[in-house]
Amino acid sequence: MKNMEKRLFVVFMVVGVIGMAYSISWGQAAWRDPIHDEFDTADLFLARPASVAAAIVGTGLFVLSLPFTIPTGGVEASADMFIAKPFQWAFERSFPDEEILPENYFGRSQ
Repeated sequence: MKNMEKRLFVVFMVVGVIGMAYSISWGQAAWRDPIHDEFDTADLFLARPASVAAAIVGTGLFVLSLPFTIPTGGVEASADMFIAKPFQWAFERSFPDEEILPENYFGRSQ
């Protein structure tokens, strides 16, 4: 019985080591640079909610600017700048957005 327990223990150890080796290689196949994950998190939890808040504040500013933009004919440009652009930036961009990464923002390639 002791001999059987030792053999079973060795089999489990071999299977465990092989399993860990495969899981490490799977993890490396899907590995991304940690800076990308940090930017994705910041984009999801900071930039997008801030963009929605900016669009809400921009709606108020748009209403306040109407007396000045109606006579000059700039209502569409003002609405685009204060309301449409922030909402587009919050909801229409893909996630994860590769364009906001530092190497793309500063014009450097990887």
